[in-house]
Amino acid sequence: MSFAVTWPAVVYALVFALHLVLPARHVEGYVRDAGGKPLRYRLNGLLVFLATVGAWALVCRAGWLEWDAFFVHRWELAAGACVLGLLFTLFVVLRAPRVPGWSFGKELYLGRAEQPQWLDARVDAKMFLYLIGAVMLELNLLSFGAHHLKVQAAAPSPGVYLYLALFSFFLVEYLFFERVHLYTYDFVAERVGFKLGWGCFVFYPFFYAVGLWTTAELPDPRWPAWAYALIAVMFFGGWALARGANLQKYWFKRDPTKKHFGISPEALDGRVLVNGFWGLSRHINYLGELLMSSALALSLGHPGVVGPWLYPLYYLALLVPRQLDDDRRCAQKYGALWDTYRARVRWRIIPFIY
Repeated sequence: MSFAVTWPAVVYALVFALHLVLPARHVEGYVRDAGGKPLRYRLNGLLVFLATVGAWALVCRAGWLEWDAFFVHRWELAAGACVLGLLFTLFVVLRAPRVPGWSFGKELYLGRAEQPQWLDARVDAKMFLYLIGAVMLELNLLSFGAHHLKVQAAAPSPGVYLYLALFSFFLVEYLFFERVHLYTYDFVAERVGFKLGWGCFVFYPFFYAVGLWTTAELPDPRWPAWAYALIAVMFFGGWALARGANLQKYWFKRDPTKKHFGISPEALDGRVLVNGFWGLSRHINYLGELLMSSALALSLGHPGVVGPWLYPLYYLALLVPRQLDDDRRCAQKYGALWDTYRARVRWRIIPFIY
């Protein structure tokens, strides 16, 4: 095994250092500490992302690293990230107190600590995990794309360019809206264990790239321009649903009287939104995620290859159980109010279908 197995450690250490030293916004999140005070976060993810990708590009341009090295050594990188993810899981779980009634296996998988922060709250574990996942995923995508351009130099696929552009947009806008995600399920409800820790060290940056991982060496499928245009429309339609719903919820939780996209919020008992995006279905943002992931799979132009479809299938397997779990949590939290909302907004994810 080559030294490539150590490259994820270098990338993650660089992200950690840049996160500490680069300028950051200090904001309050939705989650509160034991005293009822909102947790504070340092947010500079987009700056760290751009700095790390820029550093990678400079290293490749200088000839110290091949542009497609992350693709050529992708298995070694995944193995190195796997070891780091396991070590991180043990570190964060074993340091936290036990969860009453939970087995050690459940604690290891789901985690013990709900909101771990380190270095006097300069580093939030969840924010750091999503940041390293996004950065490593982008480096993988760019390197995989570079390999396609090397192998298919005479006739590269426009779909690869579209895939890279859409996925890069997805990652950049996620970090641009960092503050909004402090109000989402992951930050509010999940603990930090194997699922989240190993997931962001390994699964997020490597599995999410499975589409290009499995098609990087395939030739141009010769699809017409209009097909790629429709795929882009599908992607941004999904993005509008996901981002719009998350923004509406974020604005409502910060100021229940503020208009959302030009309309006044309508809420049951001032607590549960029933109009706008949240009047279409109870988890319309999940539909947006499914549309985006499906558009990314299609953009590569090889619908008969299984690899690209593993990404949207993963989202389907993730979001349907999450929707059921979130419904249970909301029923416990809101009681009869949630029954009223379910009667008002019948559809779980896809309006008129499910």
